[in-house]
Amino acid sequence: MKLSFRHLVNYISPRLPSPNTWLLSRQVHSGRERVSEILKPTINKMFRERDQNRGTAGRNRFGDDRRSGGFGGTGDFGGRNNLKGKQPGERLRKPHWDLKTLQPFTKDFYVPHPNIMRRNIREVEQYRSSKEITVKGNNVPFPNQHFEEGNFPDYVMREIRKQGFAEPTAIQAQGWPIALNGRDMVGIAQTGSGKTLAYILPATVHINHQPSLSRGDGPIALVLAPTRELAQQIQQVARDFGSSTYVRNTCIFGGAPKGPQARDLERGVEIVIATPGRLIDFLERGTTNLRRCTYLVLDEADRMLDMGFEPQIRKIVEQIRPDRQTLMWSATWPKEVRNLAEEFLTDYIQVNIGSLQLSANHNILQIVDVCQEYEKQNKLSKLLSEIGAERDSKTIIFVETKRKVEDITRNIKREGWPAVCIHGDKSQPERDYVLREFRNGRAPILVATDVAARGLDVEDVKFVINFDYPNSSEDYIHRIGRTGRCEQTGTSYAFFTPSNSRQARDLVSVLREANQKVNPKLDEMASMRFGGGGGGRFGNVRNRWGGGGTGYGNSNGYRGAGNRNQGNRWNDSNNVNGISAYKS
Repeated sequence: MKLSFRHLVNYISPRLPSPNTWLLSRQVHSGRERVSEILKPTINKMFRERDQNRGTAGRNRFGDDRRSGGFGGTGDFGGRNNLKGKQPGERLRKPHWDLKTLQPFTKDFYVPHPNIMRRNIREVEQYRSSKEITVKGNNVPFPNQHFEEGNFPDYVMREIRKQGFAEPTAIQAQGWPIALNGRDMVGIAQTGSGKTLAYILPATVHINHQPSLSRGDGPIALVLAPTRELAQQIQQVARDFGSSTYVRNTCIFGGAPKGPQARDLERGVEIVIATPGRLIDFLERGTTNLRRCTYLVLDEADRMLDMGFEPQIRKIVEQIRPDRQTLMWSATWPKEVRNLAEEFLTDYIQVNIGSLQLSANHNILQIVDVCQEYEKQNKLSKLLSEIGAERDSKTIIFVETKRKVEDITRNIKREGWPAVCIHGDKSQPERDYVLREFRNGRAPILVATDVAARGLDVEDVKFVINFDYPNSSEDYIHRIGRTGRCEQTGTSYAFFTPSNSRQARDLVSVLREANQKVNPKLDEMASMRFGGGGGGRFGNVRNRWGGGGTGYGNSNGYRGAGNRNQGNRWNDSNNVNGISAYKS
């Protein structure tokens, strides 16, 4: 057992008689690796007490408090703001809201365009069907098929024209009239579908209809996001559409100095984009408050719950007046998100874009290579050689652990490929540098943990490689969703080992829903594990609406791959079975 001199002397010496202390010091200084037999009981007691102390503090063997969430600000990844032995926001007290005495505010600004008024329900349903829009709720407004039908103010339309958008995306077309109508809503759509603009534009209109901020007032609009990367991207959209209207915003998140963020809050901003942990910090310190907040957005709600942010979200929502307008956005619709919506939203409208089944973007070609763990590194090298021959080859490689991220990045660089990496232990300046290098193409390969699976908005990513297959189908879909954004095409590649066999059935269902070819080895693995026809714990593919059912849609995949002869694509697991199979 190896121990440092500091540990031995500081802990053991006070508990030993003088001769033993002298013996201990002599053994340590002489460089011996074994400690005297008389010291072993004391050393064992030291480790037992250490483990007990860690247990009472609610910390695990990784040295961080996983219950408090990940990358947004409360866990070790968010700036070392650890919640040792206390609940998040325990110093915050829930205000007593009396709706009779609260200052009234306006939240319904929607005036339907004459074109919308002339459409009948059949035309509207045809449009919704063509865009795969499903709505659920009372008095749902008709979608805006063109930007002009939103009746946005001139300053908003000028910015839309400046950005060069041709027409609204499906979630924008249906989401804008609901949000401008002052209604609560849940929007369920895949990543890269334009959700951010779907709530930022109505937020800008909402703010400009409220009284100006006074000294000491908090924000009017609050956007909560799970990761600092997503928060910063939301801020960029808010800047683009808020600069011409003098709507100020700030972005607060862990891992960055508190001083500049605190000064922004104290000066007063209309929009705050925040990760939950850092916002709780500022609320407890009294740096800001949410008494003026009337427009609340929960972006990537499913991800925030996955990361353990539910206690922080509850504490934050308590600080906001109950007659607020709330918009919740999610890529999936599990039971936990449904429960949160029922609790926080009132008479809400639910908008779903795409298949009702858990499904992947049909513009992405999905290739699954069934192999052994030891084969993966060699296969990755061969695959990067093929990808490197492509003209645009910006690639994200997802792996399971931070340590493996660093190892794989070193190996890739050793082979001559320019690569950068990102994970939860990176500081904010390091993250900014890595993303800047990746976006501008100087380092076209990014190796990452799931910190980049959501919130990383780089439109020209062409390839996603799942070096380690994720723990759930939802995470797989979000990972590959980094490519094929904004109606573009992309390719995903996954190494699937026998240790992932419990995910085989779900993955086969996702592939078939997207009209992808299924690796026979994967199909066989799913059949062996589940006895062919079904049953068992994973017998049915999980559904975004909480139930069963099958998807729809007839996409032929990427570059017509659905009609091609797959040939010997799966014959030899020792050969890279990837991009070249689709070139013939």
